[in-house]
Amino acid sequence: MEFPRTPGEWLAALQVPWGARREALRDVLRGLPHDDPGAMRVATACANWLRDAQDNSRSRDGGVARHFSLLDGWRDSYPETTGYIVPTMLDWARVSGDQDFLVRARRMLNWLVSIQFENGAFAGGTIWQTPQVPVTFNTGQVLIGLAAGAREWPEFRAPMVKAAEWLCETQSADGAWRGNPSPFTRHDDKAYESHVAWGLFEAARVTGETRYGAHGLANVRWALTLQNESGWFSRCCLDDPTRPLTHTIGYALRGVIEAYRYSKDPSFLAAAIRCADGVMSALPADGALPGRLDCSWHSTSRWSCLTGNAQIAHCWLLLDHLTGERRFRNDASRMLAFVRRTVRLDGRVGVRGGVKGSFPVNGGYCWWEYPNWAVKFLIDALLLESRLGSCSEMERSSVYAPAPVSL
Repeated sequence: MEFPRTPGEWLAALQVPWGARREALRDVLRGLPHDDPGAMRVATACANWLRDAQDNSRSRDGGVARHFSLLDGWRDSYPETTGYIVPTMLDWARVSGDQDFLVRARRMLNWLVSIQFENGAFAGGTIWQTPQVPVTFNTGQVLIGLAAGAREWPEFRAPMVKAAEWLCETQSADGAWRGNPSPFTRHDDKAYESHVAWGLFEAARVTGETRYGAHGLANVRWALTLQNESGWFSRCCLDDPTRPLTHTIGYALRGVIEAYRYSKDPSFLAAAIRCADGVMSALPADGALPGRLDCSWHSTSRWSCLTGNAQIAHCWLLLDHLTGERRFRNDASRMLAFVRRTVRLDGRVGVRGGVKGSFPVNGGYCWWEYPNWAVKFLIDALLLESRLGSCSEMERSSVYAPAPVSL
């Protein structure tokens, strides 16, 4: 799939450490194992990987390492994704009964509060990356974690409110956020900032402040002006909006679904279904969704973005839950079975339980890396798949409702 094709590519490949090349060759030549290890075995391995990522972060601060790299090991903590990993840690504590995950979630939150700007915002990038400036998207992702934390521990309510207020104050009149883009992505409006709106919905639920929800809905309505008739979003990528990553499509889709969950406005559900159906049209029989899709939902890559696979599968499961249309669950299960088979349950720390950015590992997204957010999204999807598969029709209405936990 990803063999070098030019002399320059061959030279670059020869400079990659042997261990990384061996993993790529394993992906390309051996492919995936035939046996599916199953949802709970993989979810358990992934949860333990997150524990390892917190313990092995180079910055040693309580946050979660951005990724493990086959080239140079663990990296510094990443505030953005540490934020939305918090609800996953809390959820896993409920499922597993392992109180250590509660302790770890609280440690993550304490670190995040310690690095919050006075105005309530959070910076982009890893903890030591420069420039350190307030960024809309990263603040929205940390807000998701602060809202989950505020449900458990009252000391996180005030930081949550500060972050929500900053997002409301900096929003443009049409619902977009333009004044505080990430310095590490393409500088244009982003449809996938609907995932920021989700943070405002969570803050509204915790506080009862409907103004937060109104600002979130304004953003999602703006994002829908970028959606075409087939459900595809323009301006929805980190670097190439003509062929967005499934990762950023997944962000946009989740934000629209959460707008429907918050408001019950049927126009949001219809928009989410259009996008979900479009992505489904690109899903091959083996469940390996291409990593980039153009405006006609055609593949433009030879690799799969495992992060996007997990996110979109989760969105399809939510749509199954919301609509009762089993086709969403069927395709989600097929895609999750593919992702599960990419996860190693053995091997060294950093690889064991990790989810590659791309399959094969030298594909075009987070190449040679195991990013922490891929692991988080896979755990979330596997847990929801398990819940939907085991509950009765009467129980379906409450299967996604958050429940508090405490030490």
